[in-house]
Amino acid sequence: MSAPTEAAPAAAPRTAAPVPQAPRRRRRISPTGAAATVSAVVLALLWLLPLVWAVLTSLKPEAETTAVPIRWLPVEPTVEAYRLVIARGDIQQWLVNSTVISVLVTALTLVMCAMAAYAFSRTSFRGRNALLLLFIAGIMVPPQVLIVPLFDQMRLLGMVDTYWGVALPQVVAPVMIFILKRFFDAIPRDYLEAAHLDGAGHLRVLTSVVLPMSGPILAAVGIFTFVQAWNNFLWPFVATTDPALMTVPVGLGTVQGAYGIQYAQQMAAAVLGAAPLIAVFMVFQRQIVRGVTDAGLK
Repeated sequence: MSAPTEAAPAAAPRTAAPVPQAPRRRRRISPTGAAATVSAVVLALLWLLPLVWAVLTSLKPEAETTAVPIRWLPVEPTVEAYRLVIARGDIQQWLVNSTVISVLVTALTLVMCAMAAYAFSRTSFRGRNALLLLFIAGIMVPPQVLIVPLFDQMRLLGMVDTYWGVALPQVVAPVMIFILKRFFDAIPRDYLEAAHLDGAGHLRVLTSVVLPMSGPILAAVGIFTFVQAWNNFLWPFVATTDPALMTVPVGLGTVQGAYGIQYAQQMAAAVLGAAPLIAVFMVFQRQIVRGVTDAGLK
């Protein structure tokens, strides 16, 4: 009998040689980029400076706001100014009025401007170019020029001292029509033609095809319109004589004199009035940046 052959030892598994990785290149910052970054930081600090001053002043006692030399930081911080402003009850009513009016203006502006922009972008009718030029020319008309005829119109309609009287004259926004039209022009025609082949009319195409594809730009336009309506002072000041309908800018600009020069309370009311706008920017900052980028605005 032959001796059993021994099994050959198993070959050791071959390990792949490590692939050498290219060294990472450090991103070089060009002088132009560095200058732009420094400029942006400086502008941001300059923008924050008044806000920081308002917050710090609102935390000071009234006697400390006029003390010499001027101090940035309060020696004895207190929230008494906020308590007095809230207890007075004016700021709550101003916030409600500003919210209602700004929401009305934003909703109506989005509806009307989207329909007008679609008509200029995707329909053909006689005089379209001339009418578009007329709308664009409306951007150059100062709002102050229209104060008297708008007030007469609201008075004839019986809308003075009403929410509608304050909101409706702010709805017409030629610049928003132009921005939306530019975005609608960039939507491929294939989507619209496919909807038309399925029997959809212009209104159905707008609501089912164009608007769902325009979410970022609609969000940006809506936020900008809301902020503009919130900060508007001149027209709400002219269109309202009832203190119960005052908005935040009108209330801060007119009622503060009735209580004397009380800087801490004025700054506290200003901070409370600006808080909703800051919250809106913090929540929707991504939509604002994306909408502005998609619209091709720099």
